[in-house]
Parts: sequence; structure tokens; C-alpha cells
Amino acid sequence: MTPKNVPFGRDFVERLTDDHPTPFHIYDEAGIRATARDMASAFSWVPGGFRNYFAVKALPNPAIMQVVADEGMGFDCSSTAELTLCDYLETPGDLIMFTSNDTPLCEFAQAKELGAIINLDDYSHIDYLHEGIGMPRRICMRYNPGSLKEGNVIIGRPEEAKYGFTRDQIIEGYRRAAELGAQEFGLHTMVASNELNPDYFVETAALLFELAVEIREKTDVRIGFLNLGGGIGIPYRPDQDAVDLHYVSRGIRELYSQIIEPAGLDPMRIYMENGRCVTGPHGYLVTRVRHLKDTYKKYVGLDSSMANLMRPGMYGAYHHITVLGKEEAPATETYDVTGSLCENNDKFAIDRQLPRIDVDDYLVIHDTGAHGHSMGFNYNGKLRSAELLLREDGSVDLIRRAETLTDYFATLEIAELAAGRERAPVSSR
Repeated sequence: MTPKNVPFGRDFVERLTDDHPTPFHIYDEAGIRATARDMASAFSWVPGGFRNYFAVKALPNPAIMQVVADEGMGFDCSSTAELTLCDYLETPGDLIMFTSNDTPLCEFAQAKELGAIINLDDYSHIDYLHEGIGMPRRICMRYNPGSLKEGNVIIGRPEEAKYGFTRDQIIEGYRRAAELGAQEFGLHTMVASNELNPDYFVETAALLFELAVEIREKTDVRIGFLNLGGGIGIPYRPDQDAVDLHYVSRGIRELYSQIIEPAGLDPMRIYMENGRCVTGPHGYLVTRVRHLKDTYKKYVGLDSSMANLMRPGMYGAYHHITVLGKEEAPATETYDVTGSLCENNDKFAIDRQLPRIDVDDYLVIHDTGAHGHSMGFNYNGKLRSAELLLREDGSVDLIRRAETLTDYFATLEIAELAAGRERAPVSSR
């Protein structure tokens, strides 16, 4: 069981909305730091050193990135924009992992210029990289185990995924990269997303440990680091349990002593690239009830929409909902909780048991600290919401302002006209 608490109350939100109208995402700095420290503690035994490369795509905001960097994390990037954020934060190259696919040469060049670890997705990219910008001294390759490892619901079957090398390709890939001048090598895989079974990650480590030994035997290439990927899930539902990182660590440590040490590959660095489990539970979408509707069902209409959080509409994903000020009230009513997009799947919850809700109530939608704001969009001309950071001392920083119509129209020739139509914010009721 996972308690679904909120680190603030209705009075706090009412004061906050004087300056920051709903909807907005707000992130809890203290929670993020505590999670980062627990992960570092769990893997402190790794002889070569452990590091989590925070998946920037989960929450690409430099204020949040600075928080996790303060806790010793690096960054996993997959695009020019994400690399640019790392550059803005003056991130050392060793702390950037560039894991991309169908990658243009200009992005490889940017990653190389920053000194990032380039993680190749396909055998053909070896020569593409070498001929375009020269083989880096340090290179990593992404392994797709195919039928040897099952994926999960979100990421699908590995043999149907577009990512990574086959086993034969990756062994030949290291041989080829060494011929072209690479001298330091890493091995990576990513075969699950939002997985709550802790044994899954131990099994993934076994897969990579054994492959690292095989690569050494067949190519004489020594793998210096293993990137076990990310995918550690979070308990979106109250009846789910969080992944016990210390349990995962103990399983991986046992395998390390059984496989890596006898093969002479010790000390080995171990990396991961988790984003969701670092920030996800510590983000909240705060939204206000605009309308109540009673037809064939009871509907709660919010001032937010799927444009602010698409996971429920896209995946049917569960996100817990708290009605501020009614945390202890009995859940006596059944509602569909909806937004205002012209799409019937614009629903945060269907047939959800909640306390009786009134117009102007504040709802908090939990676990939006990863793949929440970052997956937003502008369909129907909906504007992206603000992002706030609740600091450890209780203060709040605006870390991304809400979009305006000028922003929305900025790439059109009518941008100047749009700017003239901007008005002061009005009540969302």
C-alpha cells in the first residue's frame, strides 16, 4: 500500500492562486531529493561507482534538473533540446548520456562537442558516426534482447521494438568500433517502462552481465560500464507498492559477484537512467472545478484538460485524485472527471469514487512529476500551464510561466495581431 498524501492543503493553494491561477503543475523538492538519496544509498556498494542518469524527457525543466544534479545524478538525453538544457546547466560530458534513435548527424555532433557518452541504437550508425564526425574515444551500444527478455505493457515486446542491436550485431559492433578507434565501451538496454516487479530489474542485470562476459570472450573488448536502463515504475494506485530499490540492489550485487568478478571485469561501473521514479511521485496537477454536470452520469468539469496531463486519456492510466479540504470525507459519489477538449477521451478519471464535489473545489491529481507537463500539447488551442517548485523551506518558485496566446501564435505571420489580443487573466470559473 502507498499512502496518497499531498504536501500542502487548501489554504496553501488558495493563497498560491492569487499569483498563479490554476491549472498548474507543482513539484515537491524535498520529496525529489529524498528519492535521489535513497537510490544513491541503495547502490553505494558498486565497486566502479553508480550513477543514475535522470531521463530528461520525464521532466525537462532546468530547475528540476539542477535539483537532481545537486544529488549527483547525470542526464539521459534523446534530442537537441535536451542536450541544450544540459549545456545551459554546464553539465560535464561524463554526466550526459545521449541515447537516441533515427538520429541526424547534427545531434551526434552536438553530443560529441559536449563530451557526452554517445549510446548508439543501430549497427549502421557506427560507420555513419565515424564517417560524419569521427569515432569518439568512448562509445556505448543499446542491446535489444528480442525473445530472450519480455517487455511489459507500455514498452511492448522487444522483438517488435524499433530500438537497439541484435545480439550478433552488438558483438560485431564492438569489434568494428574498436577498429575505428574507440577505446572505452559501455553496454545498455531498456526493455520495460513503469515496471513494478523488482525482480525484473535483477533479471535485466543478469542479461547484461552475461553479455558483457561474452563480448570480452569474442572480441577482447572490455565493457567498462553497464547501463541497466530505467523503467522503474511508481505506484500510481494506492493499493500498489513502490519498487524496493534496496531489494533490487541486493539482487544485482549477488549477480555481480557471481558473473562479473569471476570474469575479471571488476570493477565495473553501473548506471541507470530512471526519470519517472525520481520525480513522478513528487509532482501534482492542481486544478479547479469549473462545472458540474448531471446527465446519464455525473461529470466534474475542470479548468485543466488532457492537454495538461495526457496519460489517462492516452493510456487509460490511473492517477489518484484528492479533493483539497475533503481529504477525510467519505467517497460517496461516482464521477467522471473531465476536461474541456473536444474529445470524449479527455477524462482524468471514469466512474471514480470521490467525496461530494462542489464548483470551485480544488482537485489535486497525483503523480504528474514525470511524463505530465512534458507530454502536453496545444490541441484546441489549449495553452500549456505553469510549473511551480515547492522548495524545502516552504517557498514556491515559478519555474515555467503559463503560455499565452502570443506564444501559441508566435510561429505564424499573425503573431503581432495575437499579441494585441492578449488580455489579463480572468477567473477560470
